[in-house]
Amino acid sequence: MVDPNLVWIAYFAPLAACVIITLFFLKSKNLSSLTAIVGILISFVCTLLIAKSIFQAHPALELQQSLTWLQFDQLVINFGFLVNPLAIMMLLVVTGVGSAIFIYSRGYMADDAGSPRFFAYLSLFAFSMIGIVLANNTIQLFMFWELVGLSSYLLIGFWYHKPSAADAGVKAFMVNRLADFGFLCGILLLWSLSDIGQGRSFQIKDLALAVGHMDPHLLTIAALLIFCGVVGKSAQVPFHVWLADAMEGPTPVSALIHAATMVAAGVYLLARTFFIFEPLTAALTVIAYVGGITALLAATLAIAENDIKRILAYSTLSQLGLMVMALGLSGPMPGMYHLTTHAFFKALLFLGAGSVIYALHHEQNIWKMRGLLKTMPITGMTFLIGTLALCGIWPLSGFWSKDEILALAYEHNTFLYGIATLASALTAFYMGRLFWVAFWGKPSDKDHTHEAPLIMTLPLVFLAILSVIGGFIGIPHFLYPEGEHPHFNMQVAIISSVLGLLGLGISYVLYAQKPSSDPLEKKLGPFYQVLKNKYYFDIVYAWYVECVQQSLAVLLSWFENVVIVRLGVHGLTDAAKVTGKALRTMQTGLVQMSAVVFVLGVIVIYSLLVIKL
Repeated sequence: MVDPNLVWIAYFAPLAACVIITLFFLKSKNLSSLTAIVGILISFVCTLLIAKSIFQAHPALELQQSLTWLQFDQLVINFGFLVNPLAIMMLLVVTGVGSAIFIYSRGYMADDAGSPRFFAYLSLFAFSMIGIVLANNTIQLFMFWELVGLSSYLLIGFWYHKPSAADAGVKAFMVNRLADFGFLCGILLLWSLSDIGQGRSFQIKDLALAVGHMDPHLLTIAALLIFCGVVGKSAQVPFHVWLADAMEGPTPVSALIHAATMVAAGVYLLARTFFIFEPLTAALTVIAYVGGITALLAATLAIAENDIKRILAYSTLSQLGLMVMALGLSGPMPGMYHLTTHAFFKALLFLGAGSVIYALHHEQNIWKMRGLLKTMPITGMTFLIGTLALCGIWPLSGFWSKDEILALAYEHNTFLYGIATLASALTAFYMGRLFWVAFWGKPSDKDHTHEAPLIMTLPLVFLAILSVIGGFIGIPHFLYPEGEHPHFNMQVAIISSVLGLLGLGISYVLYAQKPSSDPLEKKLGPFYQVLKNKYYFDIVYAWYVECVQQSLAVLLSWFENVVIVRLGVHGLTDAAKVTGKALRTMQTGLVQMSAVVFVLGVIVIYSLLVIKL
């Protein structure tokens, strides 16, 4: 039996760490980092104990506990948790991979004067993500959803003295707020449709029971509005523009956001509320195509990128697109399976990139790196394992989870299967390009790069092991309904493996000798510039903000100042002042004046009566 106290401890341990750091350890690098690490490790240990209890049960247990938070007549909002195998699977990823990132951060941020503040933000972020995973109602979920947005803004813009970092934080915050407005509208619409005789409810389990009684057209609208939140948080087209800029934050932040937590929250939300989407063919079609387009678009952007962290960011975009596509093809479990394995090797790749950046004094251009496999052997070998896992090379974890998504697309939508397969082939190419350019060959004579400290390499080894065995231990049989199990499609596996090896081979031919300039620039011609300009999304958005939005803002400002304030508010007040002043001049207080006015009034009234007669 699951002890509810373990769930509450896992819930609030990172928040307690954040509060303790803020109140007592903001001037201590050592104690602040230790407090944050202890907080996330407590959550991880509690999660392991909860997982043991749940997965040993047959069938798997589900535990819910709620406390009344707000109540207005019939409107009740609770605060609690809903623990089931899906939530535990996600919580293991958040706390497990998060623990590795926290430990790594202690070494990476050791020389940064603001590291206590960094670990306070990091703990707040972990608490926010755990809140999303465990929330048992949509209001609580939305509250933590926004708290994740706030903490990610603080982390992305951590080095706020850099204009680019400050701008990236604002960009991520604003894009997500725009998407979250749709998400909130969807939550409210879903609540309004949930009355089936016992009152409306925000509880996830109550909504699952009410979905079958809702109007399908309004339910489709609610589902697409909720998907808006997914598009923002998981950076799907057209709200993908913030994710690459988020690389301005410290590298552990990039690993945390892009591997196991923030961007994965959208995929988890789809899986958690899949009962809403499951009967809606139109909504699922939209979701599948948005995911497929995102996967291919991001993969093409990565082949022309030179910043090591941005290449990995576009890779995350592409993999998230595959996960979302899987959900759209009615495959929540394949999507969550890939989310889990992806967290292992993508966190590994980002932390490996962080070790390189740390050793090269914050250099991020891959063309200024060479031979790192020899000068940084642990980082280089673990980075190679992460690369092969991401490329879907057998028998690493990415092979099993990505091929399950490809097999799902192969059976349900040939067009999307083609898009996903092409995106996977491009993944192998651009990751090969990154590895051959930065890690292959002989180091430069001027290069005195050395391996990162042990506290940074140990998490790399841990994540590399998970990237190797994660495909075997991570297959979530316990999440599948009775009679539905993951299956292996040999034809799809062979095609994807051949294309993966082909992509790595082509990248070796083009980049192993590290040419002086990128060969793709000549081979792709004008299209290369299109990729360098990110399909002009940022330029179009900047034009819209500057020309359309700002022009509208100026017009509304003029209307407010001239029509509302000057003619409306000030006009009425000025008229009242003039009228009052005129009336005051008539009130002199003299008896003679009152008598004159009285006589004149009588004369006027008498004259009007005579004229009327």
